[in-house]
Amino acid sequence: MKNLPDIDELVAIVREIAAAQLMPHFGQISRQYKADKSIVTEADLATQKALMTEMKQRWSEFDFLAEEMTPQQQEQHMAQAENGLWIVDPLDGTSNFAAGIPYFAISIALYYQGQVRLGLVYDPNRDEAFTATDSSEAICNGYPLKASHTPAELAKAIGVVDFKRLPSELAVKLVRQQPFSSQRSFGSVALDWCWLAANRFHVYLHGRSNIWDYAAGELIFRRAGGHSCTLEGEAIFQPSVKPRSAVGALDDDYFRQWTAFLGVESVH
Repeated sequence: MKNLPDIDELVAIVREIAAAQLMPHFGQISRQYKADKSIVTEADLATQKALMTEMKQRWSEFDFLAEEMTPQQQEQHMAQAENGLWIVDPLDGTSNFAAGIPYFAISIALYYQGQVRLGLVYDPNRDEAFTATDSSEAICNGYPLKASHTPAELAKAIGVVDFKRLPSELAVKLVRQQPFSSQRSFGSVALDWCWLAANRFHVYLHGRSNIWDYAAGELIFRRAGGHSCTLEGEAIFQPSVKPRSAVGALDDDYFRQWTAFLGVESVH
């Protein structure tokens, strides 16, 4: 296997680009709408261009798959990923960014030989860099992320749930039965995984996220000791640009309670 890029060097690049391309325009930039009705701003495009330029200069052996490519380009790059592929979301949480809500991140993962080998999620609002490799622990600004004590019952948990993309029957069940004590929806998949890894909430559910949304954050979460699967009980990461559902909990007992409530029959 090739040597992994230096994470500290990658963090430094991302910090610099976030300061130059994102934060000066936070909440003050015009938006456009893509075919799927999601938002894209000038900051998304400028940040993606700057990241790809800087990263290509240092690690020219790896190709790129980025959110602001066309679907055809994304499919092509995913199909040709055998030599290594950066999976980049230059601005995860664009709607928050455009509205002035301080919850968004830059997400970068390195996919190589069938696995995600490196993940970085950078939150420029709090200057928090969440990182992990497939052989190292998850950290945030140098401090390890590990499972800590949580309430014993799911009924006392804080859950982050994106209702918009869930099957309607499951969404109704969650509303009617309310299995947790309180619920949030923050609007950045990559950062959601990292906050879950940092014990800032207890259980997670998303009905439909893209590979550039989850590739880095879900690796960081797993390296923190977290447990995850899709609603079908499969591993979340697949080398495909098709969207995936996601279920997660940092604590093993919570994960069993949560998947049982959701009706996930088995975890493959």
